[in-house]
Amino acid sequence: MAFTAQDVKTLREKTGCGMMDCKKALTQANGDMDAAIDFLREQGLAKQAKKASRIAAEGVAYACTNDTNTEGVVIEVNAETDFVAKNDSFQAFVKTCADTVMAQNPADVDALLALKAEGSEMTIAELLQEKVLTIGENIKIRRFDKVSSPCVAYVHAGGKIGVLVTFETDLADKPEFVAYGKDLAMQIAALNTPYLNKESVPADVLEHEKKIMTELVMNEGKPAAIAEKIVMGKIGKYYKENCLLDQEFVKDNKMNIQQYTDATAKSLGGSIKVTGFIRYEKGEGLEKRQDDFAAEVASMVK
Repeated sequence: MAFTAQDVKTLREKTGCGMMDCKKALTQANGDMDAAIDFLREQGLAKQAKKASRIAAEGVAYACTNDTNTEGVVIEVNAETDFVAKNDSFQAFVKTCADTVMAQNPADVDALLALKAEGSEMTIAELLQEKVLTIGENIKIRRFDKVSSPCVAYVHAGGKIGVLVTFETDLADKPEFVAYGKDLAMQIAALNTPYLNKESVPADVLEHEKKIMTELVMNEGKPAAIAEKIVMGKIGKYYKENCLLDQEFVKDNKMNIQQYTDATAKSLGGSIKVTGFIRYEKGEGLEKRQDDFAAEVASMVK
């Protein structure tokens, strides 16, 4: 009985087991879904399958670069509790995932799971299963990004936020450049800056802001000609609050980030252009686990 890639995906969704294990189970069961589930249970993966339905919205957002700061990775791996996120074994797994992305450049999470982990004979999927079984919580690799350009990484509050800032520069190997880059990354982490510069603000977002500002000014009784000038001033303020290069530098409010960048490049005798950034915050957009300890205790004594 043949099976398809969709069957593998369906089995994975039903059991929470790794893609390669699901493929192996379907092969063993000649494509029979129920028999494949039984096979996975017989192989000792049932414990992991039960945990796969639990909410995993804690965990770690992690960012790193290679030794020359010319490639970088930012990744989010989720667990059920903040306690497990601080576990050394869990954090080591996250770093292994990042190292594997850096070295092997998978296209997506499924591709990453199928790869042999850096420094191990096991695949990422197998290591994930091992962590679920030994740590005792549902663990999921949620997302990752890799960049291949000069970059600086920063991890905030032990993994609450991971930031990767990218550049065009000839100074990537200088410690002073890395220190400057971390200043930018910390600002992005703290202020959750949405855009790099004025040009990167989507036209529809800008028009929406202008519409709101215009209505506000007109409601204050300002004439249309004056209202237009006031709105242009407000748009300038909007850029300063929402565009990284226009923001005041939090460590020195006498300059903005673009001025700080220019000053750093001049002092180091090179060129620096900020080209983008990626900011991951652990659990953003995910449903959080709500613990009801009274109900849990009550269920245990029934």
